[in-house]
Amino acid sequence: MHFIGRRTTIVLFAAATTILVAYVLFPALRVFVAGLDPDVVSRVFSSWRSANVRALYNSVAISIYSVLGAGVTGTTLAYLFYRFDFPFRRLLMGVAVLPLALPPLVGVLAFLFLYGESGILPRALQSLFSMDQVPFSFDGLWAVWLVHVYTMYVYFYLFVGGALRAIDRSLLEASAGLGATGFTTFFRVILPLLRPSIVGASLLVFMVSMASFTAPLLFAGNDHFLTLQIFNYKTNGNLDLSASVSTVLTLICLAFLVLIEFYNRNKHIRSASKGAGAPARKVTSGTGRAILFLFVSLVLILILLPIATIVLISFAAEGSWTLQVLPQRFTIDNYRDMLSQADVLKPFLNSLSMATIATAANVVFGVAVALVIAKGKVVGTSVLRLLTILPFAIPGTVIAVNLIVAFNQRSPLTFGQIMVGTFWILPLAYFIRNIPFIVRSVTAALEGVDDNLAEASADLGAGSGTTFRRVLLPIITPGIVAGTLLTFVAAVGEFVASIMLYVYGNRPISVEILAQLRLYEFGTAAAYSVLLMLVVLVVTALARVANRGGSRYTEAFI
Repeated sequence: MHFIGRRTTIVLFAAATTILVAYVLFPALRVFVAGLDPDVVSRVFSSWRSANVRALYNSVAISIYSVLGAGVTGTTLAYLFYRFDFPFRRLLMGVAVLPLALPPLVGVLAFLFLYGESGILPRALQSLFSMDQVPFSFDGLWAVWLVHVYTMYVYFYLFVGGALRAIDRSLLEASAGLGATGFTTFFRVILPLLRPSIVGASLLVFMVSMASFTAPLLFAGNDHFLTLQIFNYKTNGNLDLSASVSTVLTLICLAFLVLIEFYNRNKHIRSASKGAGAPARKVTSGTGRAILFLFVSLVLILILLPIATIVLISFAAEGSWTLQVLPQRFTIDNYRDMLSQADVLKPFLNSLSMATIATAANVVFGVAVALVIAKGKVVGTSVLRLLTILPFAIPGTVIAVNLIVAFNQRSPLTFGQIMVGTFWILPLAYFIRNIPFIVRSVTAALEGVDDNLAEASADLGAGSGTTFRRVLLPIITPGIVAGTLLTFVAAVGEFVASIMLYVYGNRPISVEILAQLRLYEFGTAAAYSVLLMLVVLVVTALARVANRGGSRYTEAFI
């Protein structure tokens, strides 16, 4: 006996495949057909000096440099935190993952307020040294790179940290017993064991960097990026050109998704360990502890300072912070207006309602699909699994273009309505983007469930419904809860697809933050950002509590 009957499996398989083909594959193919038109391609890539070729070069170059910068930063932090025991280590391990919990727009906004041309740090140095102009400011390609390193090093930190926890202590003891020095042990024993995790994180960071939109939007200036070209073409009404650039970007991301999946299939085989993990070495040297303390302090400052800047500016009275180092007046009016005035609070409520709708759909769909993939005995589950991870490879800008091209006219898939320009287009976009989250989380939970439990339940007289409700559901609930909470986090702070699909009536909080920024209402923009951060941090904390029993659900997202 299985946890779900064959008839139920077939029904769920057919329904899930239909939804994925209709709302993921079909729109993507529509854009591919339009984007690969020879006439359109020749217009997009008219010469080696065209804006789109420069955009392709910039996107690839920044992605490579982001991998290098994030790799060095994340790997170094993971090695120090997991291999050495020193004061405030546990605190720093928690702080190190904070950038992953920041919505993309909020993180970029924090850098703008802190390091931009009118930011606090450049203005402070200008005032301190009586300079005619700021000594530096974040702008252009290198600013995009620094934002990427800040927000993406966490992937390396998590990957490498997990690998370090799994290293068999007997290997290190054997190396020391053979007379190897610490450097020799690192390069000959530890580094080869970390290589699969470093490769996996590199592939993921490259793909995420290629799909980056927010940092280039606010910092790139006149430098071109593929995601910005997609947005600009769409804004100007050139959907055919936008589709062509979208096709190029999607093909690149798909190639890296294939490599990531190949890495994931071989990771568990290579990382198998029979012994206990190696404990962190306690630092007893006074000099060593002093150096590590200074290092800890620096890392804490670099990670927390952008967040603290957002909180500080959220109390700035409008018009009190222009060329000054700090705002001249502080007030709580930004928060009072947001919580008391319906029109000011509406973007936040819009985000909550749309994220709730999308997350509820993701939960129902994701659990059903995960059951078919992990426990269903039907031909075609490999295809279904592939379709569920496809949205992970499609950047948010491309998903938006896909939906615009596919659903800007009446069709049976939209129940005879034009979906573009309605409230429902954003929940649909959120649903599509977050399909892999729930599916992977619940699949990871289901793969650890012994099928013999179903037979034992049947022997005791329970039907398939009772077995699912009383046996299977309690076991996979942590995976469902963790996936639900993290899916909600991704939806409530979503910006990339939102900026291309929203209408004024359903504008989400992320779009409103950008609107306030462009109106120079910095205090209001920061207050919205703090509210969004609080929601994300609370939900992320709940996800960590739900995932306390193990890390496999969280690892499923990465």
